[in-house]
Amino acid sequence: MPRGLAGAAALTAAAAIASGAFGAHALAGRLAPGALEIWRTGSLYLAYGGIGGLAMAALSAGSLAGRGTGAAIAVVAGAAWFAASLFALALGAPRWTGALTPLGGAAMILGFVAFAVAALRGRGPA
Repeated sequence: MPRGLAGAAALTAAAAIASGAFGAHALAGRLAPGALEIWRTGSLYLAYGGIGGLAMAALSAGSLAGRGTGAAIAVVAGAAWFAASLFALALGAPRWTGALTPLGGAAMILGFVAFAVAALRGRGPA
């Protein structure tokens, strides 16, 4: 697994913590409760993607070839897409922005499933 991907996953996890803290401290009282909940959901799924990407990097270092890398990229990129669309929505972007969110969620799901399939077929972690 490329070091750059592990680094991106770690930065995604760090961004999740930072965005969660920003929402709890800087945005509390500035956003409506519903918008703040949308922000929290974005932070949470960003954390799922970062931690999932890190786990994939640790479990498949060198053993999944392109499949593990592609799966991890889908998870990390999907998490970033998902969270970014929710952050934009929470901050007042047009409502149609919410229609983009499921694309990131689908990428995360497909990435985790691809990793599981590769692992179960013996192309993954022992």
